[in-house]
Amino acid sequence: MSTTAATPDPTHPVDPLAALRAPEDPEHDVYLTGTVFLDIIFTGLDHAPIRGTESWARGMGSSPGGVANMATALARLGLHTTLAAAFGADVYGDYCWESLAMGEGVDLTHSRRVPGWHSPVTVSMAYEGERTMVTHEHPASPPAVQGAPPRSRACVTAFEPGRQEDWVRQAHAQGSEIFADVGWDESGRWDPAALPDLPYAHAFLPNAAEAQRYTRTDSPERAVRALADRVPIAVVTRGAGGAVAIDSLTGESAEVPGLPVDALDPTGAGDVFVAGFMTGTLAGWPLADRLAFANLTAALSVQHFGGSLAAPGWAEVAAWWNRTERSAGGGADAAELARRYHFLTGLIPATVRHCPRLRALPTIGFRGE
Repeated sequence: MSTTAATPDPTHPVDPLAALRAPEDPEHDVYLTGTVFLDIIFTGLDHAPIRGTESWARGMGSSPGGVANMATALARLGLHTTLAAAFGADVYGDYCWESLAMGEGVDLTHSRRVPGWHSPVTVSMAYEGERTMVTHEHPASPPAVQGAPPRSRACVTAFEPGRQEDWVRQAHAQGSEIFADVGWDESGRWDPAALPDLPYAHAFLPNAAEAQRYTRTDSPERAVRALADRVPIAVVTRGAGGAVAIDSLTGESAEVPGLPVDALDPTGAGDVFVAGFMTGTLAGWPLADRLAFANLTAALSVQHFGGSLAAPGWAEVAAWWNRTERSAGGGADAAELARRYHFLTGLIPATVRHCPRLRALPTIGFRGE
């Protein structure tokens, strides 16, 4: 496990790959593509919207959503991230583009603006630990991905049953490591053969329900062992219960419990988990540390509303570690938590311990001074 002594900048104060970088490396650490939505999140609702009535929300936020959740999570952890996506030529598109490019440092060289096309919009209402969403979208034409993807250390994608993405095969042929999760199989077949891009996966990270259905097993532990026969790195997430994983490349296996937190909104937590695990994998950390870090970043995200708005950066990780270190003498559980996450001490420069995170403003209307 390596550390970096680089001087932190206010946007991305830690470069987790600093010790590994070489002149011949690809320009990008991670490439991803997909649909960017404008997310408008209403919070503090007392109950679900009732037909024919007006509901008042005590809080509201706006941010780029969809694939932007993953792009933001990766960039905030210091990975050089490039996104290929279509952006509307409307004010919403301006906002999403500027938030990602200038607010988060995501490279949009491979993205494009589409004249006459309005941005997809999702309105999310959070109440009683649940959320209801309304989305409006017209697919962009032509699609965002055109030609071969750029060279990158890794790519991230979501497998969809019955769909094959040419760019995944091309990226794999160029040497990119493919990290993938998977969506719910609406057909109910749960056939691994229906995931044509699975053979290209470097790491596959389904949740427990998905993994057990695809492997016909009855526990996350059995599921991860079955998946390890198919992909080099298999990870099965268990929500608040943490995650289990097998890395056949290093011969490691690990099971790390989740962190107990008061969850406000799970939006984007899966993306944040993948981003945390990718960071540790690309940096060459031990498997248990990768899982612990992914659990931590996901736990930090669910304590806030929204997708990309809630994605933590290194300043949030440092603040959590400061509190955890201080409470290490507070009992066996606190001591065990401090022991499990002690690897963070070598990753967070002292100058980052009190470095403020410059987040994007959580609304469309304001501009930075």
